[in-house]
Amino acid sequence: MLTNGFEQHGQGGPVAAEYYCADSENGDHVDDPSEDSLFMLISDLNDTDNTFVVIQPDEDEPVWFASVAVLDEGGYEVVRRDTNRREHEVSTETAVGHIAGDLTKWLAARAS
Repeated sequence: MLTNGFEQHGQGGPVAAEYYCADSENGDHVDDPSEDSLFMLISDLNDTDNTFVVIQPDEDEPVWFASVAVLDEGGYEVVRRDTNRREHEVSTETAVGHIAGDLTKWLAARAS
């Protein structure tokens, strides 16, 4: 399992994600994932028991999300959806580094 991403702040103890979190089907959870963390999460996907990862704000009713899922024929389906901006994009990619980099940029635009 990766990291839970919690940070210590003063005497208060751990706090949840400041911007967003990533969760994979196998239970890996990362708060405010870096590009490297996204790369690792995507690299760990397989076609049996860890087929997807979802990144979204750490709130009850998120208005945007991104997901990466393993395709049966190889590669990954990448979905980016933002209801506030009326964006919905679905693409097929094969390069994990490219996916992680693009998602990092897309996520940074939502956190600002």
